[in-house]
Amino acid sequence: MAYSTDDLIHIRRHLHQIPELALHETETHAYLLKCVKDMDQRYLTIREPEELPTSMMVLVQGSQPQRTIGYRTDIDALPVEEQTGLPYKSKHPGVMHACGHDIHMTVALGVLKYFSEHQPKDNLLFFFQPAEESENGGKRAYELGLFKGQWCPDEFYGLHDNPELPAGAIGCRMGTLFAGTTEVNIDLHGKGGHAAYPQDANDMVVAAAALIMQVQTIISRSIDPIQSGVITLGKFRAGTIRNVIAGDARIEGTIRGLTQKMIKQIDGRLQDVCDGIARSYNCQVKLGLNQGGYWPVENNPQLTKRFIDFMSHDKDVNFIETEPAMTGEDFGFLLAKFPGTMFWLGVEDDSQLHSATLTPDERALPRGVNAITSFLEYRMNDNN
Repeated sequence: MAYSTDDLIHIRRHLHQIPELALHETETHAYLLKCVKDMDQRYLTIREPEELPTSMMVLVQGSQPQRTIGYRTDIDALPVEEQTGLPYKSKHPGVMHACGHDIHMTVALGVLKYFSEHQPKDNLLFFFQPAEESENGGKRAYELGLFKGQWCPDEFYGLHDNPELPAGAIGCRMGTLFAGTTEVNIDLHGKGGHAAYPQDANDMVVAAAALIMQVQTIISRSIDPIQSGVITLGKFRAGTIRNVIAGDARIEGTIRGLTQKMIKQIDGRLQDVCDGIARSYNCQVKLGLNQGGYWPVENNPQLTKRFIDFMSHDKDVNFIETEPAMTGEDFGFLLAKFPGTMFWLGVEDDSQLHSATLTPDERALPRGVNAITSFLEYRMNDNN
């Protein structure tokens, strides 16, 4: 029997109580494995890759497979101290499912449960992925060769919960859903000295301040205003005491862009600014850029059109066309390797993602399972 709403809520609340950080999702993995092993095993093959120990892959054998359709869910949590006051709040101090991955996992289990009892036409690959919030779990899985042979999807789908959408609504768009991100680290090296003798020093507070101001022109003067990009420099450290000129400074921040091309353009302009500051202030400026696995989530045009057409015409689905988000998601790396679509599942809450008070509306669970199950059945009967 497919999971009831009460079953889904029970699973979600159990997962909510055992959040774990990236690459340490051992208790979560064990619970997920138990749930899958409790299902009908006739069509299932379970794989626990040694290369990525907390991950799990489940292949559902199709009756007349023409392709393998992948479905991914992330399983890690955030270093956030929960403040919801719920009776099923996190049991792990300082760790919380503040991004709703407990919702993601529960919906995936619900869809898998259905197809374990109703053999699909095509092969279905369910990927329970660790380390989405950090450590680039999707990129790791790909580079470790997990998607080869029968475990290679022809197309990939995944969801992310959205507290700004009504509970159970499905949101999507053509093009980019999530921005790509690049971590920025800038180190400046000059010469420290006494505050009374600036002529004998090379002040990196002044150089860093000039750099920060110059960076603000990159988006406004180097990026097409019809497009969108963001540079935020959120951390600045220099000096130790008020009457000593700082010889070193460090700036940390993030770049967000809607396409890989745009991110590369912003990266290049930031390097130009750093080079110019180095020459102007006679100092060393070292720029470190780390994109990791957080590429833009660029939805495949053909597959996404089918997805939107189906969801917008299904009378049981509240479909909403959404705008792109400047938040990052490491499913973007996998969508750069496999055609596919990412979409939103509304969970209607006043708190935002990554908030210590995030409380998703659990009415979204059965609605999400039903919408995705229906779409996958439709997709498997589509010969294109």
